[in-house]
Amino acid sequence: MHEEIADLIGAMQRLPGYRCSTIGMRDYHVGNYQQQPCVVVLARIGKVAAAVTAVTLIRQFDVDELIFTGLAGGLADQCRIGDIVIASALAQHDLDARPFYPRHEVPLLGRIEFATEARLCTELECAARQFLGSEARSPARRAVEAAFRIIDPAVHHGLIVSGDQFVGDAATAADLLIRFPKALAVEMEGAAVAQVCHEHGIACAILRTVSDRADGNAHVDFGSFLASIASNYSDGILRQFFAARRLAAPYQQGGGI
Repeated sequence: MHEEIADLIGAMQRLPGYRCSTIGMRDYHVGNYQQQPCVVVLARIGKVAAAVTAVTLIRQFDVDELIFTGLAGGLADQCRIGDIVIASALAQHDLDARPFYPRHEVPLLGRIEFATEARLCTELECAARQFLGSEARSPARRAVEAAFRIIDPAVHHGLIVSGDQFVGDAATAADLLIRFPKALAVEMEGAAVAQVCHEHGIACAILRTVSDRADGNAHVDFGSFLASIASNYSDGILRQFFAARRLAAPYQQGGGI
């Protein structure tokens, strides 16, 4: 969603060297953020849209690391609205090529789950914990979080499932947990991005903010959460992420994202 990246793009536009390239009906914002080169783009909704965007970032902009941020519905009991989920692996819950392949297995790749880059996930987890523990405690943040009954948001690390379906009823959510008992959250893009990065040998990380509980109230919670919190969370966590990278720059080599 545009709201999730608006602040990040605005910060890049104010710095020298910014440019915007339009490819395949998408605007790729190229520039610097906290003295580090990056490309920011709205992936759009769904697995095809996300896969196309990921391939373009890899082939046209030569990125060597890819971070996908966005919203998700919580599946596991411990994943509450306002929590952060960082994917250790992702799977497509709507992929079914039976009888030729087992259910959920990606044909010709022989796997159901695609792991993310552990190092990148650790960096994002540190950034998320720093954000939730500091900036999110300001009076303004507490007021917004109180409106959504967000108390002491947590950071989780585990399986996320993806599919071309907005999960908005308890029965569907329960079925997903039967098929993927370890799933923490559900969304519509991450597994496609993870597969593309796997096939191209690119490090990736998927970070999601839980906006709803993937139940009958999901459509109400999602819209309100997107307007009030999503952009602040994404921008705040990435700010912490890039700040840590800037401080570590003299001691390690890093690439564009």
